[in-house]
Amino acid sequence: MDSKEQLNLIKRIKAISETGLVYAQDLYDRERYQELQQISLKLMSNIGDTSIEVLQEFFMPQDDYPTPKVDVRGFVLNEKDEILMARESIDGKWTIPGGWADIGSTPSEIAIKEVEEETGLKVEVVKLLAVYDKQVHPHPPEPYYIYKLNFLCKIVGGELSPGFDMLGADFFALDNLPELSEERILESQLKHLYELAKSSASNVYFD
Repeated sequence: MDSKEQLNLIKRIKAISETGLVYAQDLYDRERYQELQQISLKLMSNIGDTSIEVLQEFFMPQDDYPTPKVDVRGFVLNEKDEILMARESIDGKWTIPGGWADIGSTPSEIAIKEVEEETGLKVEVVKLLAVYDKQVHPHPPEPYYIYKLNFLCKIVGGELSPGFDMLGADFFALDNLPELSEERILESQLKHLYELAKSSASNVYFD
């Protein structure tokens, strides 16, 4: 079993412990679930070489049923069928624009906002292309369990300009991609999204 499989199992244990803490009816149950939660953090610490104290601060206390986080991304092509990408300040690598879903905004509104904030371009959402379960794809291991919503968008205005927290914004041909921020996007996903965007089919890929 590789480290990614181990981490996914640990995340599952952690989710079970947090669900138990939400619904526990007596002190004995709470103590057992708290112990299970601490074990999951210790195992996560061993795999990720991060202290338990840091992990405890990293995770917010869970007071409701634990669910996956949602990442929303906009897939944009120009007239040359080049892909719009933004360069992350965190790692200096490139991804399609996007970020965490915001409470109070619809998924399509988030895609539109993220594209404009990160690249300066105004877009409209055309359709949902794919919903990726991040654990099914070979991203680097991380603590969160994440669903990725990928929307096809078309340019309707604005000017190409990187956002205040981005290092760059540009278009790239599928056969000449820059170094990718693989925590956020993979080459295999870009190729898949491109195929879906150019297809006349209306079905949405999932998983």
